[in-house]
Amino acid sequence: MRILNLRSSLLRGLSAGTAVATLATGLAACGGNSDAAGKSDGETPGTVTVGAHSNGAAKETDLKVSEVKAISAELPKTIAKKGKLVIGVGALPTGSVPLNFVGDDQKTLTGAEPDFGRLVAAVLGLKPEVKNLTWENLFVGIDSGKVDTAFSNVTDTEERKKKYEFATYRQDNLGFEVPKKSTWNFDGDYRNLAGKTVSVSRGTNQEKVLLEWKAKLKKEGKDLTVKYYPDNNSVYLALNSGKIDAHFGPNPSIAYHTTHTANTPNATRSAGKFSGAGTKLQGLIAATSKKDSGLAEPVSEAINYLIKNGQYAKWLAAWNLSNEAVSTSKVNPPGLPLDNS
Repeated sequence: MRILNLRSSLLRGLSAGTAVATLATGLAACGGNSDAAGKSDGETPGTVTVGAHSNGAAKETDLKVSEVKAISAELPKTIAKKGKLVIGVGALPTGSVPLNFVGDDQKTLTGAEPDFGRLVAAVLGLKPEVKNLTWENLFVGIDSGKVDTAFSNVTDTEERKKKYEFATYRQDNLGFEVPKKSTWNFDGDYRNLAGKTVSVSRGTNQEKVLLEWKAKLKKEGKDLTVKYYPDNNSVYLALNSGKIDAHFGPNPSIAYHTTHTANTPNATRSAGKFSGAGTKLQGLIAATSKKDSGLAEPVSEAINYLIKNGQYAKWLAAWNLSNEAVSTSKVNPPGLPLDNS
């Protein structure tokens, strides 16, 4: 079946449902659990290209980065011996622009997350091998050892630390997206969700947060209806048709979507943000590896090298995510509490 490319000019003129549906078709062509080729295959040694095949979501940028032997020497022997870093990305079935999605060549897994994984691999002197999986199978892959580390907008949480270790690299902010005509706003207060119907993705940090708000409202004699949909296309169809009042998801994806639907009949807007670590902590996104794998320390050092030497800032700028920068990468810092208090 012929698949249409999503050029940035065309995307701005499409309705939200049409744009996401076409993007979903491109992602489906990738198949499940398959390797996703990156621009790195044809790059000049010592160069990593970020923002390739992004359909206008990023500015394609070449970044100079090479192995830092003082850091790569700290890799676990099993990883160093095989000479590659298997990077897991949970982008199936439809991905999430600008974080992870199949690009305009209908095969390259692009986005801020796989790009950053490839930058880290370069510092570690390893060949990046990116695997595109569903969100659930991303963690199965880490558990089984088929995935070394995930770069997939994974939030640092105390629950996940029972099985995984983290090297942080970006702020984690969640957001609510509503139709532009809606007058509702979150305003930082879960009580404003009373009587609303909100969609969220299963197995995510935002689902945990939303379900705990639902439980609090129930104790107060109020109701919050939570809906689940299989992909972004279904979410936006439900939002546009009024079946849901809002969608709760990663703020970068919401910011992108509201920008690219601004001049369409299905325009949306942000109705408020919330830290992915609850009310008392700034949430953090982290490279996620199996607990006691020995990867968190060298990955964190590689990230700090990229921060210090400027590639980190240029990567964020290419994907319009500079407002989610962190000053340093940390290993297993405090994350979303078990009780989300």
